[in-house]
Amino acid sequence: MPSAIAKSAKPAKPAKASEPRSRDADRSQLAILLAARDEFAQHGLGGARVDRIAERADVNKRLIYYYFTSKDELFLAVLEQAYADIREAETKLHLRDMPPAQAIQRLTQFTWEYYIAHPEFLTLLNSENLHQGRHLAMSGRVRDMNSPLIQTLAEILERGRSEGLFRGGIDPIQLYVSIAGMAYFYLSNNHTLSAIFGRDLMTPKAHHERLSHMCDVILGYVLRN
Repeated sequence: MPSAIAKSAKPAKPAKASEPRSRDADRSQLAILLAARDEFAQHGLGGARVDRIAERADVNKRLIYYYFTSKDELFLAVLEQAYADIREAETKLHLRDMPPAQAIQRLTQFTWEYYIAHPEFLTLLNSENLHQGRHLAMSGRVRDMNSPLIQTLAEILERGRSEGLFRGGIDPIQLYVSIAGMAYFYLSNNHTLSAIFGRDLMTPKAHHERLSHMCDVILGYVLRN
């Protein structure tokens, strides 16, 4: 019996030995994704170079192609991670635990502040839109990530309606597009908007005014008269 126990314990050793290699692989992939994110955000998909990504990540170029078969596949992985990051941050807001109006205002505020803190997210979206969203169209993962957010919004809207606070018939997707769109357009076009209106739209005061305006517009839309 003792010898049988000893024999049964032996196969566990290779698994333990593989753990450091697995962690190294995870670190390498993360380094590649972060480097690729910066490269794509700075140069777009067309202008990005795998050589520079390898240099940024401090890895061999062949390792990038080991994990990602093409630059397009790497770009999609970066987009998926970018969406995963914002969706994860949204779940930490615990919107379901808030009163309906407060939840809508908090999501509006969060979206604005997240876009300001992560300009690379906007430039990645700009690049993907130039390619007509063809990478994201192939990603079931991104669609799956967005579904819980829309479901949460739908529940908040229904709760607000049942409490007599919100008007009915609001499409949660349209609402989120409006929230994201008001922030995205302003920040993505701040240079041209500042030039044509002769006003610096990126000062702290201008940011505060924009967020206040966004909250007024969104709450004015969802609240009953």
